[in-house]
Amino acid sequence: MSLRLGPRPIHVRLTRACAALIAALATAALAAQPAAPTQATGQLTRWLAVFNAADRAGWERFLNQFAPPPPGPFVDQNLDFHARTGGFDLVRIESASPTRAVAIVKERNSESAGARLTVDIEAADPYRIVTVGIEPGLRLPVDIRPLNEPDLAAAVGAEMTRRGAAGSFAGAVLVAKNGAPFFASAFGQANRELGIANTLDTRFRNGSMNKMFTAVAVLTLVQAGKMRLQDPIGTHLPGYPDPAIAQRVTVDQLLTHTAGMGDVFGPDFNALRLELRRHQDYIDRFGKRPLLFEPGRQWMYSNYGFILLGSVIEKVSGQSYYDYVREHVYQPAGMTATGSEPEDQVVPGRAVGYARPPGATAAMPNTQTLPYRGTAAGGGYTTVGDLLRFANALTAHRLLDARHTDLLTAGKVDAIGGRYAYGFVERHVNGVRSFGHGGNAPGMDAALEMFPESGYVVAVLANVDAPAAQRASEFVINRLPVR
Repeated sequence: MSLRLGPRPIHVRLTRACAALIAALATAALAAQPAAPTQATGQLTRWLAVFNAADRAGWERFLNQFAPPPPGPFVDQNLDFHARTGGFDLVRIESASPTRAVAIVKERNSESAGARLTVDIEAADPYRIVTVGIEPGLRLPVDIRPLNEPDLAAAVGAEMTRRGAAGSFAGAVLVAKNGAPFFASAFGQANRELGIANTLDTRFRNGSMNKMFTAVAVLTLVQAGKMRLQDPIGTHLPGYPDPAIAQRVTVDQLLTHTAGMGDVFGPDFNALRLELRRHQDYIDRFGKRPLLFEPGRQWMYSNYGFILLGSVIEKVSGQSYYDYVREHVYQPAGMTATGSEPEDQVVPGRAVGYARPPGATAAMPNTQTLPYRGTAAGGGYTTVGDLLRFANALTAHRLLDARHTDLLTAGKVDAIGGRYAYGFVERHVNGVRSFGHGGNAPGMDAALEMFPESGYVVAVLANVDAPAAQRASEFVINRLPVR
């Protein structure tokens, strides 16, 4: 997301992964700086102090002095960003030059989430800020003792109860070992207007978690010999609006976000969200755009790329995406509460999402932000129990054989938070391999992490803004036994 201020923009880059907000990292002092102070480091520390103060008048004075006058929403967006992160503590200055400073910072609302903060300034007095960039996805080491399972369950219950009472979490948390939960509980309300509490059976919108299900579906077709990962998408989408692009982009590149296809979210989506009902509708609207970069050259998260995979699944299988995923992912895994039904259909037990738009003083239902229905890229709904069933089926090779499961989950390209595989992010936490995926949008947040070597699974779903589920998952993972 970029926030522009007139002719000289200040950009706050918040990359989605999943699509999302933010992050940051453990605390240290300026005395630990490896780089000598410069005008740029001075502006970086001034920006950080103003951000952490979360004062509207202070923001306006700072921006009037050190940047072009901001448009109305800019200050609200920064105040909202502060509310979600709690501010940032400086860990260290990573590098510094006369016009650029780069720092590692820690999110105050997180135990281990870190970000790289970059500030570019003009070369002459008053050294006004030109660009501010925040790149999330760092995980800083933490000095937290692993807990045994009974103590971990007690700690998670107490912490989530505290966060629920403070209004920073509403949702469900499940922690399992070798397929069996040893902690599972729900917090907050599924429908505040009707006073309906969240339960373990509540169906929460899961954002980009659909990408895991889509990737598994693609690999079932590959395993069956019906398509290849190196196939150009034109092989399966012969009517694609740009035939040249269709011959350059492969299924593998869509699965790893290296195709350069871009995203769909923005003004066009906002104006057409209820008219975009099929995967083909998205292709008709966005399929004539040029590539953002040469396929395979870099990683850039792309919801549109996974929408194309949904259309590929339909063409190869001869079924709708929704029928194919239900028959080849949900049913074999025993996931009876997961789907992507349209928003105008009644789904029993589906929670209302509550989002707080920038500038608002209270959260409100996210109804006006939702697409017509979930797609192959995201927007479905599930329960924490179904996520455990999915994890159990995947790791037991009931969805794919061992070779294709390894192919699915092995990291292939560096990405925010780890290495992106096929619809999964692989990383190592405390030396232990894990894989999973999250998802977020206004009024929803989700996180699933599987540790195949130790047998742990952590599933969190929330019906409030990110990073509620991400931070809850982090709290659990930081205390998991290594074995």
